[in-house]
Amino acid sequence: MIIKFPDGNQREYPNGTTGMEIAQSISQRLAKEALGIFVNDVKYDLSRPIHNDAVVRIVTFDDEEGKEIFWHSSAHLMAEAVEQLYPGTKFGVGPAIENGFYYDMDLPEGVKLTNEDIPKIEQKMYELAQQEQVFERVEIEWKDAVEYFKQDGDPYKIELLEGLKDEEITLYKQGTFTDLCRGTHVPNTNVIKAIKLLNIAGAYWKGDSERNMLTRIYGITFPKKAMLDEYLRMREEAEKRDHRKLGKELELFMITQNVGAGLPIWLPKGAFIRRKLETFIKEELIKRGYVEVITPHIGNLNLYRTSGHYPYYADSQFAPIKVEDEEYLLKPMNCPHHHQIYASKPRSYRDLPLRLAEFGTVYRYEQSGELNGLTRVRGFTQDDAHIYCTQDQLKDEIKNAVELTQLVFTTFGMSVTTRLSFRDENSSKYAGDTALWDKAEAEVKEVADEMGLEYFIGKGEASFYGPKIDFIVRDAIGRKWQLGTVQVDYVMPERFDLEYTGSDNQKHRPVIIHRAPFGSMERFMSILIEHFAGNFPFWLAPTQVKILPISDKQLEYAVQLEKLFKENNFRVEVDSRSEKIGRKIAEAEQAKIPISLIIGQKEMDNNSCSVRVHGTGDIGSKTIEEVLQFFKELDQPNASLNH
Repeated sequence: MIIKFPDGNQREYPNGTTGMEIAQSISQRLAKEALGIFVNDVKYDLSRPIHNDAVVRIVTFDDEEGKEIFWHSSAHLMAEAVEQLYPGTKFGVGPAIENGFYYDMDLPEGVKLTNEDIPKIEQKMYELAQQEQVFERVEIEWKDAVEYFKQDGDPYKIELLEGLKDEEITLYKQGTFTDLCRGTHVPNTNVIKAIKLLNIAGAYWKGDSERNMLTRIYGITFPKKAMLDEYLRMREEAEKRDHRKLGKELELFMITQNVGAGLPIWLPKGAFIRRKLETFIKEELIKRGYVEVITPHIGNLNLYRTSGHYPYYADSQFAPIKVEDEEYLLKPMNCPHHHQIYASKPRSYRDLPLRLAEFGTVYRYEQSGELNGLTRVRGFTQDDAHIYCTQDQLKDEIKNAVELTQLVFTTFGMSVTTRLSFRDENSSKYAGDTALWDKAEAEVKEVADEMGLEYFIGKGEASFYGPKIDFIVRDAIGRKWQLGTVQVDYVMPERFDLEYTGSDNQKHRPVIIHRAPFGSMERFMSILIEHFAGNFPFWLAPTQVKILPISDKQLEYAVQLEKLFKENNFRVEVDSRSEKIGRKIAEAEQAKIPISLIIGQKEMDNNSCSVRVHGTGDIGSKTIEEVLQFFKELDQPNASLNH
């Protein structure tokens, strides 16, 4: 059989050759690091024979697919360890997740695990891993699988099998553990060299609060101990940067049950940063020809029936509100409101493109267990805009929206990965004409190619009404977040019967571009706090400068400087307390004030200041004129405090 490789090379192998044998024929190093193989884009275990000509791709831990295989196999290893330590445990599901894995378990009566039990489970996992247990794939008839798990007394696997009657059923065995699983798995357990179980939590079976509460154990593993050490270091750094912790310490926002879970309140300092971000983007919008609109927080339910958001997203929306003989919905999206603005009067091709922008607050019903600080909330504000344009204008408008989004990320020093989010042709969730979908996806790809974007294609990631260009940013410690998006929409113009009169005096449908550079202000703020670890750049900081007089003798001079700097539009405070200067400096550092000005008798006599930069320390004495110039240079996006 002919086996082709991603680089275009091909080789001939005997029928029935396995993925491991192919890896060994390439190099012993690849054979050692290989975790799985894709055969014509289908995942195979390395031990599984290949019987036909195929295009193959061998994956290692360096590949996202390799990590998924590694961590899913680790979930099975953890389940085996728990089963041996606590016989009679029943198992729900144990998937790989973005960083590691978890397994949901129904422990025997009387057994309750805590974090103190983690070392014992870890030790058992190490023991089992060193046994080099092979992961064995077993194809089995559906009825035989049901019988097996009946004898095992596992109701969760039987329930899962009820939804798999028409599918191929496979079990995976390693050591003493057997699981219902599609695979794929690593060759043997000994490739798992470094193990860390992270925490134990509760989880309802299938996320249903009416079902059993299971024990969920989270963990992560690596093929090398050095990788685990680096992960734990980064995790510790992430905990220091946690926006919930910093938000409280720096008095940026609060969430209280008295108002409601998932409904953040912006405190003065946080509100200032948010307004500063809004001003930054609004200035760009004016340059690019946008006009601002404001729409209500609720809308008639029929508006969302027309758009398809209701009932399509009914599970993630608050219940309709009955008002007299009508029903209203807390606004889940801004776009249907903007479509009403477009439709409010006749439009000509001369009116297009029409770019409507709004910082619009929307509401989604999130399960309480899914809420997470500002990252996952029930009320959030999108920097939303909808561009109505002709077909000829579409590509230029997409480019303009992409450039704006890129400007946001470069301003804040975030590296970006681009995903073209396309539909899954096998799914029925997408609205609209297939030909228009093909057209929209082709146009999105053409723009990405013409702009030289480095991208990957995410099948099944599109919105129900159109493909997207999604921007996945990497923050200061390497974590990835999906933020800004640009979407092409041929569906809503049809649903809302939007038209314009063309140069041919005929009616035409506009194309809509949905775009949001920040995504949501809440989520962007959470990432910004963590990206900067609360050390906001000078131009964005609520308090830019703290003036610290050494004694009361310099207080009058400090107040004069405060007045001068404020007249020059800088945000300045004087620490007038009768505290030792060392404590004042320490507290200014703790509050993450970008600049501290130390004022002693010498500075007062010389009409100068001793300048300290947060996180750097003393950078020397400067005259007041030099300090003002220093501030002006810093008070710009992209300016660095490393001066």
